[in-house]
Amino acid sequence: MNFSNFKFKSNLSKKKNLLKKINNKNIFIEFPLLKSLTKEYQMGYDRSLIKSLKNYKKINLIGMGGSILGTQAIYDFFKQRIKKNFNFFDNLQAKKFVSSNEKKINILVSKSGNTLETISNFNILKQKEKKNKNIFITEKKISFLTTLAKKLKIEVIEHKNFIGGRYSVLSEVGMLPAELMGLNEKKFKNFNQLIKNKNFVNSLIENVLAINHFVFNKKTNSIILNYDEKSDSFFRWYQQLTAESLGKKGKGILPLISTMPKDNHSLLQLYLDGPKNNFFTFFSVSEKNSPKINNSNLNSNFSHLKNKNLYKILVSQKKATENVFNKKKIPFRSFNVHNRNEETMGELFSFFILETILLGQLMKVNPFDQPSVELIKKETVKILR
Repeated sequence: MNFSNFKFKSNLSKKKNLLKKINNKNIFIEFPLLKSLTKEYQMGYDRSLIKSLKNYKKINLIGMGGSILGTQAIYDFFKQRIKKNFNFFDNLQAKKFVSSNEKKINILVSKSGNTLETISNFNILKQKEKKNKNIFITEKKISFLTTLAKKLKIEVIEHKNFIGGRYSVLSEVGMLPAELMGLNEKKFKNFNQLIKNKNFVNSLIENVLAINHFVFNKKTNSIILNYDEKSDSFFRWYQQLTAESLGKKGKGILPLISTMPKDNHSLLQLYLDGPKNNFFTFFSVSEKNSPKINNSNLNSNFSHLKNKNLYKILVSQKKATENVFNKKKIPFRSFNVHNRNEETMGELFSFFILETILLGQLMKVNPFDQPSVELIKKETVKILR
């Protein structure tokens, strides 16, 4: 999954420094948020809570950005396995609010406890569905949500202050909902094994060095060519992680998501013959039970489709596009996921989190803050007043 069709002279000192970061026994002191990627991380809820909630069939997730994107990525990636219905309130959209007498759980996530859109959505939802069970995941400090929780006797699960929202998917933020989906929280977490795996570490570092090289040479658009619709939400998570972490000091990477092969018929022409300021990530997931073409409805012009299923056609288009990219010397890396399981998804989360943190180090930006977004929040409050 490296940029194997693109050769550049790797900076050995940078490579050594990155290896040193990964192999450092104090990695969890330098980057404490990484603790949440390990099996040893202690969740702020216990098994009794999961048992008490197991009979709820419908769950509302309310949050913005990193507070909800990772959970939605998990839900969509495993949707065929999940028997419960999850509804995601991640924007200000009135049409989502439908009154219902059925009891549900509202899980509201806001690290600060003061997120305007989240508070607004919960306020409306509480008016519409008064019988719902409510749980807040927020920092244990004075905020709107902790004050409201005290007033309404709502259970609060601590959002650890050392874990930023966009890095929180394998903490309470994503794992409480994942457990309610019937998934195994521990299986997502193999971080300690991954950073000892030479293939994983070498691939990670080669990718970081290549992307840093692209950015230095004004290739700043990271375009995801996604051949798995169930992973669209995962790449929206990646989009926020990359843009908000690295977009500072006039620097940054613009992450864009293309749904393939649909975008063969809209954007591919630009990717092939337009400005050369892009690098690409191909992504697909193996499918075992894919609908098969009916041979009797084909004529001789389409005999190449005989006995093929949709997945075979899709991966053939992916391979064809990769071949053309190679011929045109367009830089890309390619992921093909063989197993749709918790271990795979945990590895993907870990890979892109580490990639982002290490890119922040090389680009000399702080990947853990978002100072300019705070300006919009203050301006909004000023206008509303």
